[in-house]
Amino acid sequence: MPGMKLENFLLQKKGAILKRWFDLLLEAYPDETVRFLKGEKNPFTNPVGHTIHQGIAGLYEGLLQGLDQDKTYTFLDNIIRIRAVQDFSPSQAVAFIFLLKKVIREELESEIRESRVSAEELLKFESKIDELALLSFDIYMECREKICDVRINETKNRLYRLLQKANLMVDYSEEEPDLQDGSVANRHEMRISR
Repeated sequence: MPGMKLENFLLQKKGAILKRWFDLLLEAYPDETVRFLKGEKNPFTNPVGHTIHQGIAGLYEGLLQGLDQDKTYTFLDNIIRIRAVQDFSPSQAVAFIFLLKKVIREELESEIRESRVSAEELLKFESKIDELALLSFDIYMECREKICDVRINETKNRLYRLLQKANLMVDYSEEEPDLQDGSVANRHEMRISR
């Protein structure tokens, strides 16, 4: 098979590459969780495993066929949302993208060693993976900002209710406060009674 293009090898070994990538991605989880995510095939009882598996398959296809921005964003967003709400640092949350490089180098080891895959092709493909990693980080930061906003609003709502229950708040409005804009005072005349 001399002269065979990298994409052909990547298509031939697609199943093995995706399986190995999925397995490496799951190494960040506890053993019991890994067993469940790997073992449960029903997407309704295992939405996390299903979403991750579908996401990496879509990303891999995108890398092979040319990255469609909207599809790529959707696949990454689905995976990153899961990792953003878990106890992962930013680097841990996006590290799974870089694992694909490792998997490809391991799966194509003999082809690379025998120079059936050019270094230039491999570097070009790995550059696309790097682009995914950068986009993943942006998505992760957006997700974390949204989570932070939700937590802030929940805290404001709780504080408002606590002050009301303790009769420390006088509210001259007839409606419930809308704390989504981040400001109680904008919509209500309130004062803390002493």
